[in-house]
Amino acid sequence: MHIARTGLRVAAATSVAALAATALTAAAPTSVPHTLAVPAVAGHTLVHGVSSPLTSAQCQTKWHINCYTPLQYRTAYDLNALYRKGITGKGRTIVIVDSYGSPTVQHDLDVYSKQFGLPSTKVKVVKWGHVPAFDPKNSDMTGWAGETTLDVEMAHAVAPAAKIVVVETAVSETEGTTGLPEMMDAEKYMIDHGVGDVISQSFGATENTFPGFAKGDFSSIKKLRYAFQDANRKHVTVLAASGDGGATDLQADGKTYYKKRVNSWPSSDPLVTSIGGTQLHLDDKGNRVKPDSVYNDYGSGGGGQSHVFTRPAFQNGVKNVVGTRRGTPDISMSAAVNGGAWIYSSFDPTAVGWDVSGGTSEATPLFSGIVALADQVAGKRLGNIQQALYDLAAHHAKSNGVVDVNDGTDNSYQGVTGYKAVKGYDLATGVGTVDALRFVPALAKEGSHR
Repeated sequence: MHIARTGLRVAAATSVAALAATALTAAAPTSVPHTLAVPAVAGHTLVHGVSSPLTSAQCQTKWHINCYTPLQYRTAYDLNALYRKGITGKGRTIVIVDSYGSPTVQHDLDVYSKQFGLPSTKVKVVKWGHVPAFDPKNSDMTGWAGETTLDVEMAHAVAPAAKIVVVETAVSETEGTTGLPEMMDAEKYMIDHGVGDVISQSFGATENTFPGFAKGDFSSIKKLRYAFQDANRKHVTVLAASGDGGATDLQADGKTYYKKRVNSWPSSDPLVTSIGGTQLHLDDKGNRVKPDSVYNDYGSGGGGQSHVFTRPAFQNGVKNVVGTRRGTPDISMSAAVNGGAWIYSSFDPTAVGWDVSGGTSEATPLFSGIVALADQVAGKRLGNIQQALYDLAAHHAKSNGVVDVNDGTDNSYQGVTGYKAVKGYDLATGVGTVDALRFVPALAKEGSHR
């Protein structure tokens, strides 16, 4: 959500550039029915591009919101001590999948990094299919470019030495065309060719909008799971944003919210770690002035029960909350707009500068950085982290760096009653959030046993 505008390693002979060339002709699995795929966040314009980041006090004065830098996040999530130990994501690769991408993503990351005294990194771009030329007057393209910018800068903020690969997909502009098969094809190709240790997905579609859903036929979703099944076999961690509609989400028109509790895919998939949203309350140094709340301002952290997937074994310990269904989210990171992240972009020549962004599209790449750090500590890919995550939360959570969010705030949104953040697992924030200094080595240890 934009405020200011909205390892298996690659074989020695196979570069990402080569993958980009061959990706165009890669064979696709059997096609599936289409549904609408959109970024997990809907743009919300509040402020136009700013020449330089402001302090939270200045943001409060100007726009009545808090705004945070990656340096504040590093303090809030207890990351600095890890960096001093050399745990920076080095040797690991984060794959980010977005439609169209951004033509200025490398330049923008360089500016972002320089502003905050961070080392930049090379962003490798893979074009999947015939990605159309970027048109800054096309709102669909600029929306995805903003998403791409947010994804890359947030992943880099947490794992500064991790490699980043952006996969751009060529989604048709035709109304009702999905883009999801293309995204899954691209992900499977990256997995099969050893590119990436963790995949970050900041997009989703409401389960109810898939063909056949109303008749109880979930084949159109289940036929799309091949990339995740592949990732599970090859020990690649897959993340997805839980959405920004609280306990509800968008209908097929992409504008109207359901007046009932719904869930979205791929976040609801048991093979995917669902990332929800919190609101951080920080001072200018990044220290908490009060505990985290549920993200609920210009959007709300997605969460609830899947109507497609039954409760997976890793959630048996929280069956009193999720019942017989798969529950989301699994874990949460910063997502509130009031407490959003500064990002820099220049893809739109009419609004070059700094924006404040939020949404679970922010939280997801933040957590992808956490996984990259844990992979580095483990010295290998941790792959599917679900069971490890719930075990860490169930046993000695505090010493394992799992931070409960239990202040009683909720993810009610658009008139649909949501779920409260209470002690233990809940359908607003999952198991909670993280203290990375403890969580990263705990996840590396627990995940390595699987």
